Parts: sequence; structure tokens; C-alpha cells
Amino acid sequence: MSRKLHILARTGLLLALCCFVGFADDRYVINAKGDINKIASRYGLKLLRSLPGAGNGVHVLSGSGQNAAHVLHTLNSDPGVNSAEPDKPVLLPGKHTNSAVHPASAPQGAAFPLDGTPVFYYTSVAAKGYVNQPAAGVINVTESHTISTGNAKVAVIDTGIDRTNLVLASSIGDGYDFVNNAPLGTEKADVNQETTPILDQETTPILDQETTPILDGGSAIILNQETTPILDQETTPILDGKKYPAYGHGTMVSGLIHLVAPKATLLAVRTFAADGTSTISQIVAGIYWAIDHNADVISMSFSTSQNSPVLQKALNDANSKGIILVASAGNDGSANLVWPAAYSNVIGVGSTNNSDIRSLFSNYGTDASLAAPGEALITTYPSSNFGLQQHYAEVWGTSFSAPLVSGTAALLVEIDSHMNGSKAQNVFKQSSAPIGNQGLGDGELDAYQAAQTAKKNK
Repeated sequence: MSRKLHILARTGLLLALCCFVGFADDRYVINAKGDINKIASRYGLKLLRSLPGAGNGVHVLSGSGQNAAHVLHTLNSDPGVNSAEPDKPVLLPGKHTNSAVHPASAPQGAAFPLDGTPVFYYTSVAAKGYVNQPAAGVINVTESHTISTGNAKVAVIDTGIDRTNLVLASSIGDGYDFVNNAPLGTEKADVNQETTPILDQETTPILDQETTPILDGGSAIILNQETTPILDQETTPILDGKKYPAYGHGTMVSGLIHLVAPKATLLAVRTFAADGTSTISQIVAGIYWAIDHNADVISMSFSTSQNSPVLQKALNDANSKGIILVASAGNDGSANLVWPAAYSNVIGVGSTNNSDIRSLFSNYGTDASLAAPGEALITTYPSSNFGLQQHYAEVWGTSFSAPLVSGTAALLVEIDSHMNGSKAQNVFKQSSAPIGNQGLGDGELDAYQAAQTAKKNK
């Protein structure tokens, strides 16, 4: 079998965060203005962690054995506490409950087979099918690069970034892993050598739909560039989906940012584990880390149905520093509010197909202030054999529409060093293509028009 093979994973990993209340009943995240040690002692709580830097004043406490409702009531009544809430556990689910609006229900993309012809793409070499994919044409990526290539810092709050991926490697900057409290924020931190997806040159591996929930109803196939796709459901899965249902998501999101803003520096802010789990405190810690490391844009391909005061404060603090905030609008196919997209200072992004029609799975209404392609996008996937084999994925979901906007925001920052959230929202309002009454805010993203508008407004 040819060594020029790629993983093309049809995945609708939705990133609608499911909260399980009983998981962390004894952990609380506190925004305090008083002495946290005195506050903890007063209520018999244990201080687990205090956030440094810009996050000063945010703390995680534990109160094992106490009634959670009573603890929260007393904390929120304390004059030294601005807000107190459960440190809500969140999960990136591999399966979505509503198959009627499921991204995997979308038609098969036109990307089969992937055109793997290597082409130079600024600081790297990438597959032609990734660089010249239809969605890039929809939002006029090539034209936008005549004005800007996105020399800015984009913090990717996700599952990390694969630093061995040769398409992305030269664009990856600093990072941190809030799951393991370690530097770099690499995608592969939780995945050992035995379970890292490795392409077997002698067989035809396949990610089984039932044992690999990251595919969310889709399937992954090994493509030989010169043949039709090979699908073999009898062979051994590359990835144990029960253990690592979210593996690769941060690398996939990063690949789409890089497509639009190839000169952007990607900050790997790893707040989600490969099994898809996180907490509000980890996400908030990631936001403050991004502030402290001078991010220009924060890209958030996740959503939760529960509002969080401490999350809102962190994003307000980021906004006050001039950081542009972008988040996915959610994949419930409804107008239900989800956060952080519902916050007024966050650009919520819904999904369309390549004909500017709202995707069946995309949320709409208040959450969505902008739309971008979110069906059958081609993006980077974690490499194998120490980066020697480069893989690509085909993805669906607003989680993948959002990074196209994050990349465009980086273009705007390079054009105007004083660009901030409100100015970016105004640029998108002026430059987006109208797509009718579809509940997708200002319309379809146009990176070229956005760059022109930013240059004109500078």
C-alpha cells in the first residue's frame, strides 16, 4: 500500500457541552474580593487552587460532605465573595442525541478522495485538497491574503494541538495543559504510543462507528490518493473511542484557523482532555492564561447550556484587554441559548453549507451573530510516526465554522493594531454577505471583504 495515505475522518463532533451536576458537587469556583483563606476557613472549605496573573481573585474550593446548595447560598451571601458557583463538569460528547439534525446526516462531502498533492502554503507544505477546498473559496481566503495573512496570536481553547503536525508546527507558539498542569498543551498528552492513531502500512485500518464516538455517527477511511476510498469495518480500530472520544479536536480546529490566517501564531490552551472532559475552572484558567500571554483572539469551539458568572467575568476581562472573542453557536438545530456564544461581547458563529444555506444542525437566533461554512470542511488531524505521516479530517459542525471566523479576526488584527472585539464585530457587520432571513446574524463570513473593510476603517 502506498505510503501517501491520509486519514479522512467524517466527524460531526459537536462540542455542545453536557453538564453532569453530580460529578463535582463538592467543588466550587469563587470570584472573591476578600481573603480567600479566611473565606475558606469560615465555611470549612479547602482551597484547591488560586488562579495567577489576570485570574487573580478566582479560586477553586472543596467542601466534601457538605450540602452544596447551602454552601453556595452562604458563599454568595458573604460580602467578600463576588460570585460562587459549582465547578461544573463539562464533556465533549462523541454522540449526539438528535439524529434528525446531526451533522453526520449531511450528504457525503465532495472531498472523497482527498487530493493529497503537496503544495507550498506559506511556512509549510500541505495537501492541495486542504488548501483549495470549496469552503475557502466561499469565504474568499485567497483574496484576503492580498491584504493580510493574520500575523497575530490566536489562543485555541480546546484539546491541545499536535506539535508534530508539519502543516501546523511552524505556527504553534506557547501553550499550557490545564488538564495535567504541564507546559506546551500538546494534543497527545493523554494518548500513549500504543493508542496514538498510527497508520498501519500493511493493513487497512478503520475507525469503527460504534467504538469510536469521536466520529459521531460517521466513519473514518484510509484514502489512497489514486484509488477510491477503502472502507473495511472488520479491521482493528486505530483509536479507542471509549477512552479518547475527543482526540484530535484541537488540531482540527487549529487547521482551519491556519487555513485562513497562515501567519497567525497558535497558542495551545489545553483545557479539555482527550476523553472530552473539562470543568468551568479549567476553561476560565485557560482564558486568563490567554490574557496573560497577550492573545489577540480567543477561539472557543464549545458551548454550554448553563450560564456561568465566572466564565462571563473572564471573558469580560479578556474583552477589556482588546481581545476578540469567537465561539461556536451550538449544534442543536434550535434557537436555544448557549454560552459563551450568547454573551454580547462574543462573536457567536453558526454553520452553513457551501451554498450559504443554514446547516440543519446549526443553532440560530441570539447565539449566532455570524455564519461560516461548517459542512465537509477539510482540516488537519494529528499526525503519526512522529510527524512523518500527515493526516487530514473531513468535519461538520459549528465547532468548525467558528475557527474560520477566528482566523479572519487574526487578519483584522494584522491590518489594524488597535482592533478589538467591538471593532471586529462592526467590521463583520459591514462586510458579511446577506443570506436572507435564516437567523444567522449579519450573514455569511467574507474574509476578503472583512479585510478590505478593516483597512478602510483603520
